[in-house]
Amino acid sequence: ESATAFGCLMSDMWLGEFDYVSPEAFHSVFGKRYPTFSRRTQQDAQEFLICVLDELHQAFREVKAQLRHRASAEASRGSGSGTSIITQLFEGQLSYGITCLKCKTITNRPESFTVLSLPIPSSRVCSLEDCLECFFQPDTLTRTNQIHCYWCGTNQDATVKATITRAPQIIIFHLKRFAWQDKHRRKLSTSVCYPFINLDLSPYCSTFFYNNAVYSLCAVVNHTGDIDYGHYTAFCKHSTTKHWYSFDDVQVTKISDSAVQTDTAYLLFY
Repeated sequence: ESATAFGCLMSDMWLGEFDYVSPEAFHSVFGKRYPTFSRRTQQDAQEFLICVLDELHQAFREVKAQLRHRASAEASRGSGSGTSIITQLFEGQLSYGITCLKCKTITNRPESFTVLSLPIPSSRVCSLEDCLECFFQPDTLTRTNQIHCYWCGTNQDATVKATITRAPQIIIFHLKRFAWQDKHRRKLSTSVCYPFINLDLSPYCSTFFYNNAVYSLCAVVNHTGDIDYGHYTAFCKHSTTKHWYSFDDVQVTKISDSAVQTDTAYLLFY
């Protein structure tokens, strides 16, 4: 049902018959599955995006299974391959290399992702590359964060480092603007500079799984306001004309490339 409503929304948008299109029908159907997002209070765009992608993934996976095993209802229910058009486009994989600091044994823990949440390492200005460097830098696990080393048979200090072992076709970055500081959660207004083209993720990719990891920006979700109240807008690049457009409720306007760089960016799509 959610996938059908989403498909109708996309169709209405691409037909170009209206100055703007309301997502009310999709929002109503989606809100029945996820009551948190049915309320009119401010919700987190990153959490909403993850739920939408998961809902579409489940719907498309079920359709795929039904088409493949139409003759057997039992086979249909048990066949879920775990893949869909959503995973094919958006899902990547990280590998966390964990090194025991006593015996130096390295173990790898794979983890799938659809959104990478990046820390913002500065309070004033930084680049997306700075955020990526911060995310992928090694971390030391000590005290209560020690790992249980299989070879040592005891808890040990360790280092952990993430690498990308499968880069998705479309990679989504979430800038962690809402952070805890002095026991209070607040919004970081740091200006994060992000490239429009030639974002090279190969320094963060495993050499064993390396593929073409150079990306171009295609959309931005912006958040203005504070932690309790705010407003979301979006910038999207037309896939054919390559022009950028701003989506601000009923206002859909063509904007210059320079206007796409903003200090309110919250989600980046490459």
